[in-house]
Amino acid sequence: KKGRGTLPSLRCPAQMISSSGIPSLSACICSSNGKGLDEKRKSCQAFLNSKQNNGVNWQKTLLLQQCPGCRKFIWDDGGVRMEKNRIQSLLFSSKRHSPMTVSTKTLKCEKQLLMTDVDEDTGKLKVIDVDPSLTAYEDHLQHRYHRYLKTKHAIEQYEGGLENFSLGYLKYGFNREDNCIVYREWAPAAQAAKLVGDFNGWNGWQHQMEKNQYGVWAIRIPDVNQRPAIPHLSRVKFQMQDGDGTWFDRIPAWIKWSTVNPGLFGASYDGIYWDPPALERYEFKHPRPPKPAAPRIYEAHVGMSSTEPRVASYIEFADNVLPRIKSNNYNTVQLMAVMEHSYYASFGYHVTNFFAVSSRSGTPEELKYLIDKAHSLGLRVLIDVVHSHASNNASDGLNGYDLGQSAEESYFHTGDRGYHKLWDSRLFNYGNWEVQRFLLSNLRWWLEEFQFDGFRFDGITSMLYRHHGLNMSFTGNYSEYFDVTTDVDALVYLMLANDLIHSFYPDATVIAEDVSGMPTLGRPVEEGGIGFDYRLAMAIPDKWIQYLKHRSEEDWSMEEITYTLTNRRYTEKCISYAESHDQSLVGDKTFAFLLMDKEMYSNMSTFLPASPVIERGISLHKMIHFLTMALGGEGYLNFMGNEFGHPEWIDFPREGNGWSYEKCRRQWDLVGTDHLQYKFMNNFDKAMNELDEKFHLLASSRQLVSSVCEEDKVIVFERGDLVFVFNFHPVNTYSGYKVGCDLPGKYRVTLDSDSLEYGGQGRVGHDVDHFTTPEGEPGKPDKNFNNRPNSFKVLCPSKTCQHWSFNRVHICSLELMGVCSCPGLGRTGA
Repeated sequence: KKGRGTLPSLRCPAQMISSSGIPSLSACICSSNGKGLDEKRKSCQAFLNSKQNNGVNWQKTLLLQQCPGCRKFIWDDGGVRMEKNRIQSLLFSSKRHSPMTVSTKTLKCEKQLLMTDVDEDTGKLKVIDVDPSLTAYEDHLQHRYHRYLKTKHAIEQYEGGLENFSLGYLKYGFNREDNCIVYREWAPAAQAAKLVGDFNGWNGWQHQMEKNQYGVWAIRIPDVNQRPAIPHLSRVKFQMQDGDGTWFDRIPAWIKWSTVNPGLFGASYDGIYWDPPALERYEFKHPRPPKPAAPRIYEAHVGMSSTEPRVASYIEFADNVLPRIKSNNYNTVQLMAVMEHSYYASFGYHVTNFFAVSSRSGTPEELKYLIDKAHSLGLRVLIDVVHSHASNNASDGLNGYDLGQSAEESYFHTGDRGYHKLWDSRLFNYGNWEVQRFLLSNLRWWLEEFQFDGFRFDGITSMLYRHHGLNMSFTGNYSEYFDVTTDVDALVYLMLANDLIHSFYPDATVIAEDVSGMPTLGRPVEEGGIGFDYRLAMAIPDKWIQYLKHRSEEDWSMEEITYTLTNRRYTEKCISYAESHDQSLVGDKTFAFLLMDKEMYSNMSTFLPASPVIERGISLHKMIHFLTMALGGEGYLNFMGNEFGHPEWIDFPREGNGWSYEKCRRQWDLVGTDHLQYKFMNNFDKAMNELDEKFHLLASSRQLVSSVCEEDKVIVFERGDLVFVFNFHPVNTYSGYKVGCDLPGKYRVTLDSDSLEYGGQGRVGHDVDHFTTPEGEPGKPDKNFNNRPNSFKVLCPSKTCQHWSFNRVHICSLELMGVCSCPGLGRTGA
């Protein structure tokens, strides 16, 4: 087994298994000329790795089945028959015990089970050049990359390429064609289908649909009196019949908008035919802003963005919240819960209608206004896209199209593989042709129709592995990522998705939420990677929560904090964050509330001296967020309200809280009140972002931690030409604290958490130049101070952090060697 976990089950009556559980060369004797075998009987032949004499390369183990049409053999991986886009043609060697080889020859099958093979010699993948440790898993990486190439080739052959394939919304759902409304729906399990709605009095007998050989139902409805037969904003549903003769009403899978009767408790959603007149369609006025060197992301939820306890609108968010985001120097907005979800408390993650905007906050045209307004302010907008699972709702969700059919005729896998036990949701069959069309078109839809600038892919750990990350504690061992539990279908889909996005929208930003740390996730597809631009550094907030909840400051480990912040894969970019929406959901608290708790209700006034709890809380709040930004990644994220230390927690209206909106809002009035100390945290957040705007520290690949002192509780590091000093000691202030640096010259404080404008005590002078002193011997780092060739001394107050910027001055080269005798030269800057 060689550390690869449980071996796959090869259910073949002709196969003999050795006592070790590994098929041996002599055990696999079936071949294309195997006489005496029934045509319908399964047979197998192991694809042996010539470099391994005592086992099987499991990435290339094939399960074969004879095609009844052409009597050739087809294969799959894992015992599930492949569709036409996934089947390879194989030729067997004439020798009885020789390994099989993949042929470049095309084998045509009368049943269309075989596809044209793509036999490209990709050579060594570039991801292995970046990380030679991946060499041991090259077969796995090559396998998934070839699967991606084959799928892309099949799309090019049968659909005209990814560009056409991803325009499914122009074919499926409702579209206008030749003075008609044409409606198409993929529902191969349905025995009959009708279109019903307000337009026909919910009687579909005059609007029965026809089904083609691919399981697509269609109907063409001519205009009436030169007007569409289905009026704009009227309700519609797809009515289908199962094998038992039972009829079901379902919302069209490609619906553009859906609503619910707010006065009817527990009512299901209705699909809405969305085709506004030309004068009511929003026209974008502003171009997309250019892609920034590093994203500073403001994560936001439109519905909970109001000060009042209610659901806010897209218009209100655009007019009231976007200016706040711009004022705090963010360059990107990430919108949560845009895709329609019937259960508000799911935070938008149980999607019911993938092409519809959430109707709670407004119409599709109003969302377009929000995005255009953001673009006018220079803000890019990302959408939180959920392709990792779908709502379990049948009446108003995609799950309603599951009538118990096989996975090949469904959006989802069957059985346990199609259900997420923890999330109570359905899991897509990513290897299905129509599922690929649906999801890829969904990405294209949000990019083109709404002018979004990219995506945050939610919960992809569930996609990457068949165990979905459940009951797994990832240690970083590569065997955890490249074994039989990897869901190659899902990986191929993600590779296609990133290929599509980056090919047609080169400036798009694509972020992955993965808790496992999958290697190659952030490398380009053409290198053999999965293609994301960034991954979320999800271990960072977990570490901060652990410290805030379970350790006193005296026990905080500077080494552990630094390791957590810098533990990321070389050349794979990360978005760092101290807290997102996850950290403040009901049952938990915002960082500010963890630090200051009930004193936030009574001791935040600036008219009185800050209490020890408030002083400590505001100081650590600033330090935690700034250290996370400066050391934790190549981008930064903050959730709405946390920039000013929003108190309490988030709790959506639900039965358990009496359907209250009290904790599902943002108290902007706190930061807007001048005599409250929330303004200090907000000012510091604004200054942090301004610092990156000026010095591009997040985009700098030069990062070096020069000193981590557990006794002093001090961390010193460099990012670009900047020097950062963090003193976490709860009591000690250090005067004349020696700090190592690279460049000689003078340094001056650029950002100081102890400044009065940030609620500090103003102990550090900002108008003082700090000149460097050469250390050790040039060219001998081991002789230097903390391996740095220069140093300068600073004042480092307790529970504060400072950023020091470099200013070059002329320094005599002999002065650097300590032998200069020139009068007036050196640090005086002659």
